[in-house]
Amino acid sequence: MNTLILGAGAAGMMCAAQAGPGTLVIDHARAPGEKIRISGGGRCNFTNMYAEPANFLSGNPHFCKSALSRYTQWDFIDLVARHKIAYHEKTLGQLFCDGKSGQIIAMLRAEMARAGADLWLRSSLAELSHDGSRFTAVIEREGTRESVSARNLVVATGGKSIPKMGATGLAYDIAGQFGHKVTETRPALVPLTFSDRRFADISGVSAPARVSNARTGFDEAVLFTHRGLSGPAILQISSYWREGEEIVIDLDPGARIFDSLRAQRQTAGRKALATEVSRHLPARLVEHLGPQILPKGNLADQSDAVLSGVVDRLRNWRLIPTASEGYRTAEVTLGGVATDGLDSRTMMSRHVPGLYFIGECLDVTGWLGGYNFQWAWSSGWAAGQAIAAG
Repeated sequence: MNTLILGAGAAGMMCAAQAGPGTLVIDHARAPGEKIRISGGGRCNFTNMYAEPANFLSGNPHFCKSALSRYTQWDFIDLVARHKIAYHEKTLGQLFCDGKSGQIIAMLRAEMARAGADLWLRSSLAELSHDGSRFTAVIEREGTRESVSARNLVVATGGKSIPKMGATGLAYDIAGQFGHKVTETRPALVPLTFSDRRFADISGVSAPARVSNARTGFDEAVLFTHRGLSGPAILQISSYWREGEEIVIDLDPGARIFDSLRAQRQTAGRKALATEVSRHLPARLVEHLGPQILPKGNLADQSDAVLSGVVDRLRNWRLIPTASEGYRTAEVTLGGVATDGLDSRTMMSRHVPGLYFIGECLDVTGWLGGYNFQWAWSSGWAAGQAIAAG
């Protein structure tokens, strides 16, 4: 056998489609591409039209540039089009299938079949060794153990996110076995929680906002939950947040409320201030915030200085979350196999020839919105092409 790929997720299947005959992919699951299947509400946000290196976090921000530039979002979009899969842009360049995410899995299976790659499901790695030229893997399958020898080993087992789907730290164990460093790993793209469950009374309410910290900020929706905060803007900032740090929520990212309240004061001055603020924000949210930021009285009673103070508090709502929901609900894992031990063009180890790491297990983490899938396609393609050429 030429190549053994551990993991039949997005990166592993993409790699297998490039690596060619003599390739075996194994996975412990009953079906391939389980993360693909559940992504995007079952429609798979398979890439982003604006994907570029700036959308990725890594200890080495330059590492992802080679793979992303050689297999771009447009290359994957072309593949989707060739398989006649209809898709649409939802928002901010995010591309989703019109139909079910299973179409992307079927496409990758078809590409693997075309390349002559085999797939073993319900198969787990029990032992792994390397004699200097080949890898030997003992695989538990259907109640038996089978030894497989391969010239190349590709680790595409993902990170720790969503353990109920079988996610483990296997990639990090293999990295350590062969002398590779692993950076700190953390849940990313994950809701943030508050120990006092302070937003339970407005659970389900959402609002457009800008959420920021000392390092960056994102303009998308915030969702209030029984446990704390979620929604796209919160998931995005979670990748940059650490315990004990403050986040700032701007509920007026377009800076429109102050001018609007001044104008409304002339035409609706007898109405309660809270009522007029509710024209711009969800009423339940305004009611929740009222005691903290809204003076009593009608709009006509409020001076420009008072209105300015109200809007300033709406635009600078400072909070310190207690924690995140952890790997249980995290969409991806931040950190992973350190990139300084890998060739950025091929994803191959600089220490052990024939050993590759691709996808989420690496210290390369994308933003919310199809970026992590694009990294899976690009890194899987890069490794597969290197194997086929070798």
